[in-house]
Amino acid sequence: MNKFIETLKSSIAPVREELVAHPLYAQMQTLDQLQKFTQWHVFAVWDFMSLLKSLQKNLTCTDTPWLPVGNANTRYLINEIVLGEESDIDEQGNRISHFELYLKAMQQMGADTTIIEGLIFYLQQGVDITGAMEKLKLPVAIQNFVNHTFHIIRNEPIHVQAAVFTFGREDLIPDMFIGIVKELSLAHSEALNVFKYYLERHIEVDGDHHSHLAIEMLTTLCGTDYDKWEAATKASIEALTKRNELWNAVLENINSEKVFE
Repeated sequence: MNKFIETLKSSIAPVREELVAHPLYAQMQTLDQLQKFTQWHVFAVWDFMSLLKSLQKNLTCTDTPWLPVGNANTRYLINEIVLGEESDIDEQGNRISHFELYLKAMQQMGADTTIIEGLIFYLQQGVDITGAMEKLKLPVAIQNFVNHTFHIIRNEPIHVQAAVFTFGREDLIPDMFIGIVKELSLAHSEALNVFKYYLERHIEVDGDHHSHLAIEMLTTLCGTDYDKWEAATKASIEALTKRNELWNAVLENINSEKVFE
């Protein structure tokens, strides 16, 4: 493995391990708790897509007239990831984005999708992301998480965006959580078969194939530039910290009587 990647992974390991071992996962013991979890997590699923499209916009040509942009290998890598994330297949073999698949899973399990659908509605009406979240009175933790993602998109160079995508938003679902969902699906098979499929697909595609493509993309973008690798490492740690803060808020909400606040 590339020595720069090894150093980066070593640097982010403590905060990543803390996140993977977060007590939130063990808390998912009932269908109601899982429903609450998805109402928060869906925002991370959605803004991940925006980060992905920013990478595609910057690494390929998405305008007309078309012009060759950057490195052809990097173009291939990001386009293949976009293909899988934006037009994968659902449990019945129909084409669907991972975000839409997550919404489908939420609807099947009875989770409330009105808030995330409200966000999409406001954005379609031309309201900016910060204004849309304020109109919806989203929890501060969600606003902070999403605003951080869009800060990266708007203000950071492409190698930093790629690092956050690759290591700050990579597969962070521990085996324990998969096991809990499988146990719950035994009692609630008709409510959780799509969510179970989503998790299995996420691990198969995002956690395996896409993660390798993303690492190759980041390696190409940073090359042997120590400053770029340092910035990539710092940004990855910050992104993982933001996810940990979001998980803290989700856990607090699940342990309370509040529905979504």
